[in-house]
Amino acid sequence: MPVLYAPDYEREFIIQTDASDLGIGIVMSERDEKNEEHPVLYLSKKFTDAQRKYGTTEKECAAIIYAIKKLKCYLDGQNFTIETDHNPLVWLKTNARTNPHLMRWSLALQQFQYKVTHKVGKKHLNADALSRSEIE
Repeated sequence: MPVLYAPDYEREFIIQTDASDLGIGIVMSERDEKNEEHPVLYLSKKFTDAQRKYGTTEKECAAIIYAIKKLKCYLDGQNFTIETDHNPLVWLKTNARTNPHLMRWSLALQQFQYKVTHKVGKKHLNADALSRSEIE
């Protein structure tokens, strides 16, 4: 995985995720001493035919799961924040019981020290753009 900015493991990582009907977009970044955000790396993935049938919440959660699986080498043992433009995911830890996919994914995330925050869509453009690219 190519890295754009050398990560500082003393700082908290920010994982921005987004999903569209086409796929997933992810940006991993961190803030410097001036509180300016710097992207460390970008990821995107096209949805499979089965994943395209997911509801919006499941697609957005699938983006989080994909990000954490791919970035486990950075995130294991670290505190990090997941930013999503899908507000229902902020309560993922407590409301996953309503859906089997969400319940299974919530259990998979239990080993990590993270918080999920909502970021308004118009301020969530990097991950959004990556989720909509039509790369084969």
